[in-house]
Amino acid sequence: MKLVKYLFKRFIPIFLGSIGFFSLVLILVDLMMNLWKFFQNESPVMDVMRLMLLYFPKTLSYSIPLGVLFAVSYTLSDLYANNELTAVFACGVSLFRFTLPLLIFSILLSFGLLIFDDLVIVPTYKEKQILQQKLLGEYKSENNENIVVISDNSKIIYKARLYEANQKRLYDLYLVYRTDEHLLDSIIYADSAFWSSEENRWKLSGVTQYLYRDGQITIVNNPENSYVERLNEPAETFKNNTINVESVNIKEAKTYINHLKRVGLPYQEELSIYYKKFAFPFIIFVVVFMSIGLSGKSRKNVLLISLSLSVASAVLFYVMQMVTMILAKFGYISPFMGAWFPVFVFVIASFVLLKYART
Repeated sequence: MKLVKYLFKRFIPIFLGSIGFFSLVLILVDLMMNLWKFFQNESPVMDVMRLMLLYFPKTLSYSIPLGVLFAVSYTLSDLYANNELTAVFACGVSLFRFTLPLLIFSILLSFGLLIFDDLVIVPTYKEKQILQQKLLGEYKSENNENIVVISDNSKIIYKARLYEANQKRLYDLYLVYRTDEHLLDSIIYADSAFWSSEENRWKLSGVTQYLYRDGQITIVNNPENSYVERLNEPAETFKNNTINVESVNIKEAKTYINHLKRVGLPYQEELSIYYKKFAFPFIIFVVVFMSIGLSGKSRKNVLLISLSLSVASAVLFYVMQMVTMILAKFGYISPFMGAWFPVFVFVIASFVLLKYART
């Protein structure tokens, strides 16, 4: 127990100091990228300060893995350099047993970061984006153009030139109806359509229906109710509502991905980001495991060596994850592997480093 207390007494101050430093750097980088725009738009200083405060929880999600990596690597390397670990090993305590409390701490911190991301980081970062758009004069319209939506288990295809979000109205709408065998059944053209909240469906105006029967096309000006009553695809589907899965919570991300699947839109990239939400927090465990194997490589320049190894390992991990996420986006690997493959690789590498670590 005394060894555990001593280990955390050495580890905690470095850990807190490093995440504070990395968070500050990220906040200042974000500020400098938009500083000239804030001056140009004469943004109030208090709003800019609030923007930085709202960004702080997001910076923690990036800083904690790097901070843990540096703190563990520096702490253990310093113990090596001062021959303190040599005394621990002489007492019959192995490196794995000595560092096991750090591994347990990293697992608990990983679960904590997952919950913290969903409950705190997502809402504050969303608020930050809204405030930043306001300060920079960047407004996103929910109107949408040239929309194609597949609905009713691929039996109805909506194609519209324009969706007007304020009025919930579609213009130049084509509706393609297909049979259970996905063969052409009918095409309806409408000058416009508006969403009726009372009837929970689209109401058409300026309608012409083209029925396809036995190779013949029949024109009908008043479509049968059996066709128009099926037009219940929600109006929200047609909005310009592209969502960044990384900036919403797990429940909202899952709902959005299910929507993409339902309407027949590509979803591989969004699904890989969804899996990344679960994989990313466990980077903390991976980096602690790796730090244990990397520690003690040099007794000189411990601070410089620890910082260099930490940055190099972090860069290597993020580059690998960026590559796998791109491969998942284009379908070369599964979305699950796009998010988790770097984690698996680094866990294996950590086992190898630990095996050959000085004990």
